[in-house]
Amino acid sequence: MSYMGRLLAIDYGSKRTGVAVTDEMQIIASGLTTVDTKNIIDFLKSYIDKESVDLILIGLPKQMNNELSESEPLILKFIKTLDKELPDIPIHRVDERFTSKMAFQTMIDSGLNKKKRKNKALVDEISATLILQSYLYNK
Repeated sequence: MSYMGRLLAIDYGSKRTGVAVTDEMQIIASGLTTVDTKNIIDFLKSYIDKESVDLILIGLPKQMNNELSESEPLILKFIKTLDKELPDIPIHRVDERFTSKMAFQTMIDSGLNKKKRKNKALVDEISATLILQSYLYNK
């Protein structure tokens, strides 16, 4: 059985960034954590020092009319930095239009109480997991 590197997904936000990863077989997507966005590059470098990562997936925030959302310029700036800091890992964008709504619905469906559903960090982590699952499903 040959192992590959993990796939890592990022739900980038101006304050917090959700992170999800696959197992080494690139089959199962799991939420990893939520990181203060100001620390995300350091977090990723440290994670990639310990784990092999083949691909970084980053949400592409579109509005219902298919136009890019106002957070896109921030994400492009982040990608430029990421590309400079981790040049050996390819970056792929994934449409994330419905991930926040789906993350919230996932929390309701799994029986999380209202207080936990207000935990924005958890929503970000679940959103990153959904970005990853969507990529795995469509690859």
